[in-house]
Amino acid sequence: METAREIAMETEAPRQNLAINAYRTLKHDIIRGRYAPEEKLLMSRLKERYGVSTGPLREALSQLVADRLVVAISQRGYRVAAMSLAELNDIYDARAQLEGLILRLAIERGDDDWEAAVVATAHRLAKVTEISSPDELLDGWDFRHKAFHTAIASGCNSPHLLQMRDTLFDQVERYRHLWLQETVMSSDALELKRQEHAALVEVILARDAERAAVLMRDHLMTPVPIITRVLEARGMR
Repeated sequence: METAREIAMETEAPRQNLAINAYRTLKHDIIRGRYAPEEKLLMSRLKERYGVSTGPLREALSQLVADRLVVAISQRGYRVAAMSLAELNDIYDARAQLEGLILRLAIERGDDDWEAAVVATAHRLAKVTEISSPDELLDGWDFRHKAFHTAIASGCNSPHLLQMRDTLFDQVERYRHLWLQETVMSSDALELKRQEHAALVEVILARDAERAAVLMRDHLMTPVPIITRVLEARGMR
């Protein structure tokens, strides 16, 4: 016979799953620009769109507040977080600095399996142009690009640094998607990125930490001028 605690846990599990699914879907939609910066997120519309009740939605929104993608307004609900040139530059600089540190440690600590993972994910990323559909290309490149950089970072063997990296990555995503929309369909942009990735792999395998850190920073900062132009065209300062 089930105890009261076991029954409560079984009841709670579906609610947690609903909250997790709502969080992931809403986060994806915010990153992909379905909601404009500073747009008010009406609970009634969210419930209808995502097919979940108020409780799981509030849990999802609270997590998105922690991710700094949503802002809680006292007694007035929630809004999508604003976007600005100042935040763009700060987040990208912070990410590039942290990624450089992580890469130095990965080169110092990474083993043969780490090297193999970096090479394998780079190879898969280079083959992404074989995907024909534009939507599949966008999603496929984004997924494989993240896998490549995650493989590189994993060699640092520091869970705390990797957690900090994940937080910055989440905050960069909205801005980075603007760059993806502008460039990823361009064969020239894809070729430039392929060359940058190949150069990164080369210095990583050579265990040249100084050169690798410089290349990584330059690589991560290349989207900033393009994103800046997009934000300025939309009147964001």
